[in-house]
Amino acid sequence: MIQLSAAGKRFGHKLLFKNCDWLITPRDRVGLVGANGTGKTTLMKILAGIETLDGGALTVAKGTTAGYLPQDGLSLSGRTVFAECLSVFDHLRAMEQELGTLLDQFAELDPASEEYNAVADRYHSLEHEFRTRDGYSMEAEVGRVLMGLGFAKEDWKRQTQEFSGGWQMRLALAKLLLEKPNLLLLDEPTNHLDLEARNWLEEYLSDYPHAIVLISHDRYFLDVTVDKIAEIWNKRFWFYPGNYEKFLTQKTRRNEQLQAAYHSQRDRIEQLEVFINRFRYQATKAKQVQSRIKELEKIERIEIPPEEKTIHFSFPQPKPSGRIVAEFSNVAKVYAARGSQDGLPPGTQKEVFRNVSFLIERGDRIALVGVNGAGKSTLIKLLAGEEKTTQGEFKLGHNAQADYFAQDQYKELDQDARIIDDLGQASPRSTETELRSLLGCFLFSEEDVFKKIGVLSGGERGRYALLRLLLHPSNFLLLDEPTNHLDLLAKDVLLEALSNYTGTVVFVSHDRYFIDKLATRVFEIGEGKVEAYPGNYEDYIWRKQGGGAQQEATIREQLSPAKPVSASAAQAPSNGDEKQAAVARKTRRINPLKRKQMEDRVRQLEAEINRAESAIAQCERAMQEFVGVEESLRQSQELQQYKGAHAALVKEWEGLAQSLEEAD
Repeated sequence: MIQLSAAGKRFGHKLLFKNCDWLITPRDRVGLVGANGTGKTTLMKILAGIETLDGGALTVAKGTTAGYLPQDGLSLSGRTVFAECLSVFDHLRAMEQELGTLLDQFAELDPASEEYNAVADRYHSLEHEFRTRDGYSMEAEVGRVLMGLGFAKEDWKRQTQEFSGGWQMRLALAKLLLEKPNLLLLDEPTNHLDLEARNWLEEYLSDYPHAIVLISHDRYFLDVTVDKIAEIWNKRFWFYPGNYEKFLTQKTRRNEQLQAAYHSQRDRIEQLEVFINRFRYQATKAKQVQSRIKELEKIERIEIPPEEKTIHFSFPQPKPSGRIVAEFSNVAKVYAARGSQDGLPPGTQKEVFRNVSFLIERGDRIALVGVNGAGKSTLIKLLAGEEKTTQGEFKLGHNAQADYFAQDQYKELDQDARIIDDLGQASPRSTETELRSLLGCFLFSEEDVFKKIGVLSGGERGRYALLRLLLHPSNFLLLDEPTNHLDLLAKDVLLEALSNYTGTVVFVSHDRYFIDKLATRVFEIGEGKVEAYPGNYEDYIWRKQGGGAQQEATIREQLSPAKPVSASAAQAPSNGDEKQAAVARKTRRINPLKRKQMEDRVRQLEAEINRAESAIAQCERAMQEFVGVEESLRQSQELQQYKGAHAALVKEWEGLAQSLEEAD
């Protein structure tokens, strides 16, 4: 479909890639990866026909259409949201209008005339094409895509210029998906999407009928949408079958092989040079020397780029807070709507929360999820004290000190200070080398560290503000979109730092991998409520789909089996029976100390049973994806071990519970 042959491209004096070949076939699903500055976006623009190659050739098959979504910068105006998306089908709407005109002509023409037959032929031909191109469902398709990307029905009639930049990019993505080009080129399509819209986009792309090439810093999104990785590395294209997780494994193996080939080549070059230098002036060895000189000239030298550093970043651990870090009691939050920005008339009261109660305990790492506008940022601002509750009570726990990272945190920085100087003031004990290393973690390298904060882009200032906050964190971090504008390496650095952090974290992120690895609880926000779920995002989705209810039903069935009651047992006991029962109760009475030990063991067993059931569920989910025969056997054995341990725990629990019940 599209082929690059011996492709080369420079950006100023910097060589991005050279002598690269790539064939994109009609059903390819490719994730384009590489370090910042290697040329990913430039390559996307070349495939889209926006930029040209400096060397080599780009061949495009006849009939191929490419649709390109940049990271930002698109703006639409002059039409409603629905009309803007429907404009994608202008050719179908023109056909629909012509069909209507032809129907009107039918009523005016004589059925026996040749003109009538010509109109009929044209109508049937046009109607067949209109139906084949799904013309009858174009409005339904527009609605489906808009709903999937988070546009509520009341938004469809609003003017496009009323929406912010992030929603403008969603609208541009909607139009591109509706166009269905042969080659879909998406540069960071998830930047402006919440989790619900990302989940919808993942499903949509899985059914997309044509080729896809995308750039994304969302590891989970890459894993579920692509089946091939193209990496720009060492000024070459490298291709790997499978998703991003498999790419990481294969890349490690490739680097080991490249290093081995490099050292082998260096050894051979040294052997040749030693022989040439030793026998260069001996006439008897002249032929052998010339042969080795030619061999040396023909060797294509293997280049090893600077090793990609594995960066580990940690910040000072804070003083511990009390067990309860924050508490909401029947909290409500209402504010005046801001007109078209909120989709409500100006001055209208907008209710964000009502009767919300919850506890945040020390060590919690809570992810806030919900659609855009549900109140995630508002909740963080309430916790940070940036906004006041309308009703109810909010308490900050003993020794709890909150640090708030807002999406526009960079506005608090000194715009005239140089980055490295400002960071040096924030961390006076750090050397310049240490400061540069920290800045490198967050994508500031070489001359970037000497830039003034005021000339940085919004994304760069956000990254720097986050780094500055993490240098001296409090024991209660409130982070609103900390992963925005971070690449995969920087996200890993941040994830490792927060995983080792001993304080409490409440955060908003639209990166599912980041949430899965960090969160210990999930707060779902919507319709004025806050609902808490234990575990990470995967556990939250599982419970939302009914897994939690099924598990509870299974536990109740296993641990509390129904006991049939005979008719005689249901009758009132006689006096003799009462005496026997009294004697039996006396003999079954348990020593208070022993009873306490048994009750503690019951609670311990209940926790262990829950962990065993979680392990069984996780193992069963893993077995649904076939990796290999050996791995399947190992997983099967592991599952049997978990089930055996679970059965033993349940049996012990039943015995103790029955003994305590009889004693009562």
